[in-house]
Amino acid sequence: MAHGADDSQADTRTLVAVFASPVAEFLLRYGEDLGYRTLLFEPDPARAVPGVKVAAELPDLDADTDVVVTDHHRPELGAALRDVLARPVRWAGVMGNPRHEGPHVEALRSLGVAEADIARVHRPIGLDIGSRRPAEIAIATLAGLIADRNGRPGGFFGR
Repeated sequence: MAHGADDSQADTRTLVAVFASPVAEFLLRYGEDLGYRTLLFEPDPARAVPGVKVAAELPDLDADTDVVVTDHHRPELGAALRDVLARPVRWAGVMGNPRHEGPHVEALRSLGVAEADIARVHRPIGLDIGSRRPAEIAIATLAGLIADRNGRPGGFFGR
């Protein structure tokens, strides 16, 4: 039987999903279950998700905040990530195919973001579990965040 301890720091962790998407909805739902304070950053009010706390502008984010960009095709990608990187977030990542350079790199360069800041953006993100559905992608992403927070590589024991 597995035993877990209540994490007294859990209520200080924040998870921000950038851009409304099916994956973002699962990330926020499961993130709450994991003790994160959750927020959806969606600059386009027409894409707001009913029942989800949405911010049209990024709030103050601190060193205990994890940020996941869930749509790398949005035209606001560069500006949103630039604004995230201007804050002392603990972790920032962009979903996307790991076989191609993410469009965020060029978007950030075109905005004059320093290479050191661009390098802070994780891609790919999450654990490689072969996820395809939005809920599975959210689980893989959150598992990767938990592993990173705990200084672990993720994966199965003994492999």
